[in-house]
Amino acid sequence: VHIVESGGGLVQSGGSLRLSCVTSGFNFPIYDMSWYREAPGKAREQVATIRLDGSPIFYADSVQGRFVISRDNNRNTMYLQMNDLKPADTAVYYCNRPIERGLLSWGQGTQVLVSS
Repeated sequence: VHIVESGGGLVQSGGSLRLSCVTSGFNFPIYDMSWYREAPGKAREQVATIRLDGSPIFYADSVQGRFVISRDNNRNTMYLQMNDLKPADTAVYYCNRPIERGLLSWGQGTQVLVSS
């Protein structure tokens, strides 16, 4: 299993970023997938989840209406479009299966830093 997150960076409050999660080593199209984030000093939290057919099924209250999860099963890739970013969104972002489906090995994550 190989998971590579990318697309993070430094952005001003109100800005946007699009994260990508490229996977290999498992049958990506048959699994629901999730984005997680880990802010400094906080536990890793599940941010959004997408069904295997591309239907979003969960957004954390803190990102509802600002983040959009999507996937391309032909490319074994998942995305997270993040709009109207806030300093509270500063974190390392990871992708994986939903906790209730059984986690895979973690990638290195991608750092998002939102300045006020």
